Amino acid sequence: MKTHRIEVQRIKGMSSAQGMLHVQLDATVLPGVVKDDVEPSSWLSLSEASARTLQLLLKTQFAQIDGRKARSQR
Repeated sequence: MKTHRIEVQRIKGMSSAQGMLHVQLDATVLPGVVKDDVEPSSWLSLSEASARTLQLLLKTQFAQIDGRKARSQR
């Protein structure tokens, strides 16, 4: 498994289609460091401002998805 360290520089936009959320962003991707005693994983790092932006965009997208469901599925 390849591990990566992803640093989000800027979130440009977000959309959803066919059950997938698509995020347009500027980011740097660096190879991750794997330690012997830790299971490999990838890291996503973002500033507090980017995290708040992502949270607001996710809330908006989920509200749109929930709005398209039939009333019996809400």
